[in-house]
Amino acid sequence: MRTIGIIGAGHIGSQVARKAVHLGYDVVISNSRGPETPAELVAELVAELGPKARAATAAEAAAAGDFAVVTVPLKSLKDIPVEPLAGKIVIDTNNYYWERDGRFPALDNGETTTSGLLQEHLPTSKVAKGFNHIQYGQITIDGTPAGTDNRRALATASDYPEASGLVTKLYDEFGFDTVDIGPLSESWRAERDRPAYVVRQNAAELTENLAKAPRTI
Repeated sequence: MRTIGIIGAGHIGSQVARKAVHLGYDVVISNSRGPETPAELVAELVAELGPKARAATAAEAAAAGDFAVVTVPLKSLKDIPVEPLAGKIVIDTNNYYWERDGRFPALDNGETTTSGLLQEHLPTSKVAKGFNHIQYGQITIDGTPAGTDNRRALATASDYPEASGLVTKLYDEFGFDTVDIGPLSESWRAERDRPAYVVRQNAAELTENLAKAPRTI
């Protein structure tokens, strides 16, 4: 699994692409079709990354990837292609920013999660949470080799062990330990405004912060 389809070329998507290419992955990256990532910025990113990267539509990136990273605003969830992602692992980086996305009562009331909404939209895919509680610029610079003392840890969650396993493998390649929260229904623990959000923490600290997270904020 050496080709990553990246849907969304904003802050997180571009940093994941940079690190992935550095590690030898091929990336096919698409614009999120919003003003946050105009087409010329995608072209500039692909030019920077070289022959292991190419620009595409969202559907083309989804089809080309052995797995996908979806990193678009929650308000754009319905634009994510379904059929090209069938049977594939999809890593969801999203967080709920109601100021940007509008209100989702089911999220406000703690009835679901952002990744749960994506899994509903992609019923034949295997969604896992990933890369959502780290500042985007740190994705390429904070990683350290396995076994490093106080190595930074990131969380994942999925209803599919193979999906959380893939995220764990990718995290390790990027230089991070993993704390597996469990099913997608628990993925809120690593989201916005909770103790684990955008804090540098090792695995023990992350486990503690996830455990004390409030369900609603």
